[in-house]
Amino acid sequence: MWSTELTEEETETLLQKAANEIARRKLQAPAILFLEMNKPLANVGASMSLVFAPFVVPFLGYDFVNDYSRLFSSRENIERLLIKIEELSKPQPEKED
Repeated sequence: MWSTELTEEETETLLQKAANEIARRKLQAPAILFLEMNKPLANVGASMSLVFAPFVVPFLGYDFVNDYSRLFSSRENIERLLIKIEELSKPQPEKED
């Protein structure tokens, strides 16, 4: 695990997928609260995902656990995810036909 760093394109794809899934389930407020509270512990959380990987990988898959543990090891990526979630939370203007 963590043999290479995520490319910028991979990072952007993972962040967008996570933000879209949070918005689809309408969990923006709890997600923002959770991410803001745990932002200082980003490295600890990413390391903990490696500790629990043997228990989580059978359910989520190796690539998912590996990619997201690398993604969330950086505070900057958590901040980028927060920005994407907040953008998706803004009310969209209604289109006129």
